[in-house]
Amino acid sequence: MTTSTETTKPVRGWRFWAPRIATSIFVPVLLLGIAEVALRLFGVGFPTGLTVPCTVQGRAASCYNLFFPAPFFPPGMIKTPQAYAIPAEKPRGTFRIFVLGESAAMGDPDPAYGFSRYLEVMLRERFPAMNFEVVNTGSVAINSHVLLPIAKGLASERPDLFILYSGNNEVVGPYGPGTALTSSGMSLPVIRTSIFVRSTRIGQLLTKLGTQKREWGGMEMFLDKQVPARSPLMKHVYENFASNLRDTIAVARRSGARVIVATIATNLKDCAPFASMHREDLGQDALRSWSALVQQGSDLETSRSYAEALKAYLSAQQIDDQYAELEFRIARCLWRLGDYRAAREHFSRARDLDTLRFRADSKINDINRSVASSSGAELVDADEIFAKESPNGIVGIELVYEHVHLTPEGNYLLARAMFLQIASELPGETGQAPSLRGGDVPDVPSDVPSEAECEQLLAFTGHDRLRITREMLERLQKPPFTNQLNHSDQVLRLTIEASAPDESPDETAAEYQWAIRKKPDDRILHYNFGLFLFDYNRAAAAEQLRLARPWDGFPVFAPDGTPIE
Repeated sequence: MTTSTETTKPVRGWRFWAPRIATSIFVPVLLLGIAEVALRLFGVGFPTGLTVPCTVQGRAASCYNLFFPAPFFPPGMIKTPQAYAIPAEKPRGTFRIFVLGESAAMGDPDPAYGFSRYLEVMLRERFPAMNFEVVNTGSVAINSHVLLPIAKGLASERPDLFILYSGNNEVVGPYGPGTALTSSGMSLPVIRTSIFVRSTRIGQLLTKLGTQKREWGGMEMFLDKQVPARSPLMKHVYENFASNLRDTIAVARRSGARVIVATIATNLKDCAPFASMHREDLGQDALRSWSALVQQGSDLETSRSYAEALKAYLSAQQIDDQYAELEFRIARCLWRLGDYRAAREHFSRARDLDTLRFRADSKINDINRSVASSSGAELVDADEIFAKESPNGIVGIELVYEHVHLTPEGNYLLARAMFLQIASELPGETGQAPSLRGGDVPDVPSDVPSEAECEQLLAFTGHDRLRITREMLERLQKPPFTNQLNHSDQVLRLTIEASAPDESPDETAAEYQWAIRKKPDDRILHYNFGLFLFDYNRAAAAEQLRLARPWDGFPVFAPDGTPIE
């Protein structure tokens, strides 16, 4: 009897507690579900899917949802890409390409001349029998945590190719350890749960009530968000990036599309670190010795005694080898002495030690390479391609404006590499096959449109080139650029370029008119032409801006903020 009683007690206990445990879970979930439905019914909050139904010239399409970024940005700081629409109908012979990435992929400082635009005209000119749709979803300040839901949202849009150019914002972007946008330092399951919760109407309401509205402050917002390379948080950054990239590729491939992953090209030679930190265990005596050696090296470098300066810097490195700016000084001396291989190693190390981590580092690019290889994606190694096209194999201002945003030459170079990769495996219905001579990536491929040809088709006028140069000069007048060791050199170069005379308005207008005749339905051409015309003919400018609407009913504003009907 005793044995029987003892064996039944646990069973009775489970029968007693199981309904109570189930009720304690089920009832809150049910109440939350009811609250979520009620908020939706009463119009509280907004949908956060990537796209919403719309019409383009009366035809059904999926248009970018302006509220999609809400789970990733504080109220008042939502960043959006250039508005885009994806036609619901995809005619035979159409090749649909989606570009995913951050501001460098978007084409900042002007998406009208980003690499995706160069790629579009290259494909259009060399394969006229095929219709190419190149949709650029790149956006400022996002990272791989945002790219995954973007890929999920695009997977049902019958894509033929995804291009992934990402990795610059893994530390400073949403949920990174150096971000000013969201909570940071979280594990990947917690991050994905947070994204889901913030996408619900309940989550939106709680975020609105619990978060003070802030304004976007550019890169200055991150000045107090330094993360050293040796921080244990960087391990999670790399793991999260690899997982997100792997999952993004998987989503894209399940849609039936090809996937191209590119490494990131960054400015090494002409972009000094934004911030540096000493190693934690550096004592005061050692710091004084280090500072004296660096000052000695600086004085010698100023007097162009580069060999002696290098010796002083290397002695300082023996005391503290974690200071990013010292690595840049060493690299600069090695460059002056003609040891370019060693210079590249130290320039790369300076970037990797930079504690304001706005550039993809070596490990991020290694992850791009390894995940692409193991996940069935194709690789375009932009980092190496740019190095081969740079003086002495070190990427600088020729191809990258400041830290990551590409110059026209850089955008063309990346587009050309993408073109060669895409063209090598285009489907047979194009009716054409590119004759790539000299291997997969020939030095001067005769079948690829030249940079000048592309820029003529894009109406990249002398006026626009000067406008962008002046914009970049203004950008460099603010932190963190003002904190860089070579800031005065950067400003001097852009000041000289920005002082060049502008071309005549008639010449600029003629260039736009020629390009629009070649591609009358290019809304980006109409948009930039409208902006240009605003100071000369406001009625004509308004007409061009109307033609630039990405979808029916999209609000259009003049440069002075005036709405255009």
